Amino acid sequence: MSMRQHHPDSASRSSIYARYCPINRISVLEIRQMYDVFRQYYAYTDMDSFIRDLNGKHGAILIRTRGENRVVGFSTIVSLDMAIGRMRARGVFSGDTIIEREYWGTRTLQIAFFLYVLKEKLRKPFRPLFWLLISKGYKTFLLLANNFHQYYPHPDGDCPELAPVVRHYCERLFPGHYDPDTGVLDFGENAQHLKEDVASITPELRQQVPKVRFFEERNPTWRRGTELPCVGEITLKTLMGFVLKAGRGGRSRADRQPIPATPGTSPARQA
Repeated sequence: MSMRQHHPDSASRSSIYARYCPINRISVLEIRQMYDVFRQYYAYTDMDSFIRDLNGKHGAILIRTRGENRVVGFSTIVSLDMAIGRMRARGVFSGDTIIEREYWGTRTLQIAFFLYVLKEKLRKPFRPLFWLLISKGYKTFLLLANNFHQYYPHPDGDCPELAPVVRHYCERLFPGHYDPDTGVLDFGENAQHLKEDVASITPELRQQVPKVRFFEERNPTWRRGTELPCVGEITLKTLMGFVLKAGRGGRSRADRQPIPATPGTSPARQA
């Protein structure tokens, strides 16, 4: 890797916490702190664009330090109802997602997101619920592929029935940017993208982790900011698997790599 792997100690893990906050309850100070984190890892970004994107979200999971209560990471969220043919479903879209380097490898954000989607699932347990995400970096894709049983796109070609879900939310949230032939979202040459030293794909990583290789094959232009839209079905089995995995504390080598963000063009409030 181009950056040294980081293993947080118990002090780092216990010094932060994460909670979901509706967009109208995020303060100006917190927005400034969110942007300070964001600009550390992204090129072609500015405060105005960041605020426009944030205004298109319903809320965010904020990761804060205990004591100072400073924002050191976040993940923005849009929840929306979906009608795809005869299917009526609910989708949880993850937008910008980033955490400061000192806290890479912690599971604080994943646990907070788990609690959010658990509440969504319990509201209507028999209605399909999907995690909608766009992957600018390989780590975002691994969060999906390493934790979900049913997801698309899949390295083994599984779950092709989920392809219409991807097309549906891309056309709804990002009209004009989805290319059905390549299966990627393209926001243009000056799109926000990860800086060169964040989540690079080395030959070693490409060879040792087939899912990383698959991500690059599906999104070969990721370095300039194109996004691979993905979907995972959130079932009770998926949620139980997450609980068991968190209880064991086991993570693969790929899981321990730095978490990149997943910013995109701001979707309109349509939920």
